[in-house]
Amino acid sequence: MTDFDAEDAAAFIQSYVDDHGFLSFLDLSVEHVDDGEMTLRVPYDEKLANHGAGRGNVHGGIAATLIDTAGGLSVRTALEDPVGAGVATIDLNVSYLRPARGDLVAEADVVRVGSTVGVAEVTVESTDDDGDTVEVAVGRGSFRVFQ
Repeated sequence: MTDFDAEDAAAFIQSYVDDHGFLSFLDLSVEHVDDGEMTLRVPYDEKLANHGAGRGNVHGGIAATLIDTAGGLSVRTALEDPVGAGVATIDLNVSYLRPARGDLVAEADVVRVGSTVGVAEVTVESTDDDGDTVEVAVGRGSFRVFQ
């Protein structure tokens, strides 16, 4: 992308998230956007936590959603026309490393974008019971690119 404007991209993506029912429900926010990079946050909320065994741990589907969303949106930032283009997930791999008990922060980096497929790697971090920041999930997504 030649004239990448991170501020405009962040505003566009936050607007997209705010207008998206599910992502809005998660209270997802855009923390950082750059060409081929993205950081998203979902604040801890009890409505997103497991019940019974694992009570208080954020449901794994939230981390998977962050990996999917951050990966796809980061691929869009690497396109010539990120606003006019689109992406659709064609493959998603998530590895859970440990339970998440705080806010989830996803950092995505584009691995490669071709004419029809883009790939991004995403790391999701949270805080543990001691307040330390730890990786809770990692993933990779492949996205069909529509330009």
